[in-house]
Amino acid sequence: MKLDSYWTDSAPAFRPAARELPAQVDVAVVGAGFTGLSAGLALARQGASVVVLEAGERVAAEASGRNGGHVNNGLAMDYADVAAKVGVAQARAWYHAYDAAVDTVARIVKSEAIACDFMRHGKLKMATRPQQMAALQRSAQRLIDDGVDSDVEILDAARVASEVQSERFHGGLLYKRSAQMHMGRFAAGLAGAAERAGAQIHTSSAVQRLSRIGKGHAHTLQTARGSVTAQQVLLATGASRHGGYGSFGWLRRRIVPIGSFIVVTEPLGEARARAMLAERRTYTTVANIHHYFRLTADYRLVFGGRARFAISSPQSDAASGEILRAGLAETFPQLGKVRLDYCWGGLVDMTQDRLPHAGERDGLYYATGYSGHGTQMSVHMGERMAEVMAGNTAANPWQGRSWPAIPGHFGAPWFLPAVGMYYRLKDKLA
Repeated sequence: MKLDSYWTDSAPAFRPAARELPAQVDVAVVGAGFTGLSAGLALARQGASVVVLEAGERVAAEASGRNGGHVNNGLAMDYADVAAKVGVAQARAWYHAYDAAVDTVARIVKSEAIACDFMRHGKLKMATRPQQMAALQRSAQRLIDDGVDSDVEILDAARVASEVQSERFHGGLLYKRSAQMHMGRFAAGLAGAAERAGAQIHTSSAVQRLSRIGKGHAHTLQTARGSVTAQQVLLATGASRHGGYGSFGWLRRRIVPIGSFIVVTEPLGEARARAMLAERRTYTTVANIHHYFRLTADYRLVFGGRARFAISSPQSDAASGEILRAGLAETFPQLGKVRLDYCWGGLVDMTQDRLPHAGERDGLYYATGYSGHGTQMSVHMGERMAEVMAGNTAANPWQGRSWPAIPGHFGAPWFLPAVGMYYRLKDKLA
């Protein structure tokens, strides 16, 4: 079993053109995940000179390449809860931002001819307890009544059983606009598109310090390979631990890096895989500590979840893999002692309100905090922030939101074990 991401291991590695770090550019983007690469592509097409600076050895090696492979619409929180806090109009707009984000990914895949197994088969959110179905039914009805999503559909236990070969589920809520893709191949295609458009991508170029020039947007960025001066800077670093605090301390105090862990089986064969998940959707369960799964193009099962509230590391990933193995056996006992070929973990950049945050502070632009729903929104926000930086502030769907620091969060998230115990207790009592 490889302690490595299936997406990065099974995709061709993008190798940026060998160049010297430019001394001056119009825009510097910090981070070559989906936000940074999408922004680099959009900014270069605007005619800006762009450098994308990545601390790691390859693009999309953090959250963008270490997730479950879902491209889902819908909010991370229940729509009704969000509407109760901010009003129907705002909640509807945020929900539709996720619809637009899935559309953005689909458009880029098509326009750039990226071979990444993109499919739009929908997402099925499933109840593991009978009482959870009432909540799903209320959610569906509220989405329809408020004119938010008329495509959602409640599936009863029999309908779910007809496409998911498991006895665990009591029904589900189908979001028909959701999609899936191979993250590693999409990353390579997106990076290639950005480079063809004129953006320079530099890996192994960790930004160590940011120094503001005057009171505008210009900054000097000191990297491991030298310095570059940019008239504008976009921070697209997510929950990555590269760079620590210092110049990134303001963001770090507002993001909790939470581990999410995934295992991938050996190829199951087409007949066996299609019998197990006939509609080949993305699937997730209703719980605070939930499972999510889908099939790959070569008929492996990708099965993930927050197995442990811990930071990803080789030891943590291996321990979490054993927990997921048990969850997999409980959900699909017919797989028996199926071989697990991959196991890995990644960091979810969780915010207190579980919504993204994007804007400008002290001359720096930022887009982050996707809270486990980042594949589509990160790509979308790269484009949106490119428009914001060109002068169209209305392009940011998350503008104008307050973002207080998390009390007591100054370094490593020491409170994660307590958070895990709290959510496990909530799931038991639900």
